Amino acid sequence: MSDLGADVLALLALAALMAGFVDAVVGGGGLVQLPALLLALPSASPVQVLATNKIASVCGTAASSATYYRRLRPDPRTFGPLMLLALVGAFTGALAASQIPRQAFEPLVLVALVAVGTYVVARPRLGESTQLRFAGRRHLATAMLVGFVIGLYDGVLGPGTGSFFVFVLVGLMGYDFLQASAKAKLANLATNVGALLLFIPTGAVLWDVGLLMGAANLLGGYLGARTAVARGAGFVRAFFIVVVGGFIVRIGGGVLGVW
Repeated sequence: MSDLGADVLALLALAALMAGFVDAVVGGGGLVQLPALLLALPSASPVQVLATNKIASVCGTAASSATYYRRLRPDPRTFGPLMLLALVGAFTGALAASQIPRQAFEPLVLVALVAVGTYVVARPRLGESTQLRFAGRRHLATAMLVGFVIGLYDGVLGPGTGSFFVFVLVGLMGYDFLQASAKAKLANLATNVGALLLFIPTGAVLWDVGLLMGAANLLGGYLGARTAVARGAGFVRAFFIVVVGGFIVRIGGGVLGVW
């Protein structure tokens, strides 16, 4: 952390605060936090960036998960298997993360940014009420499949994981937006832990940067979850789109060689 100026550290903390808030409400906080790390740590390896992002993210997801659980009491018959398979998937994905070359990393992040941002813009009324599409074993099997596949993605890359969980739980399984957000946070907590089970022993985490951002992310996650429960996620949507759009321009310009 001594190599980074106070202004860079302040911006990383601000990005983590925003990421924790946005991620707790609507998912996709990694789309704010991970690009910020990519910009601030140009010499770090992809695995170091991912691992440091996970340390920061796990603080926020722990805070928002606890808040959602206390206030909404989501059904453990769904979030339990979802979390378990998400953890397994994330650990498996983290095994492959070291195989991603730096030059391929930012284009992958850009694709995730565009995909999730487009989905948010295109579906403004998604998840207004719960209309479950599966029951019994099919519901359980779908939850487990969702957990593993998105967990795998989170271990390999990560940005947008919370949003993917929310939108799949809403679009595929039929949960309302708030219940999907609660389950997504619990699953996202599991994916962060699953990836860290591999990243921490390998020494990939940049602890000074990660813990600074983690404190800010925790505060953002706590405030975001309380806000979501009290007011819903609609007011955050415009802010989320603006932030994601800004990073699409910044990362896209780097990929295309504009700057």
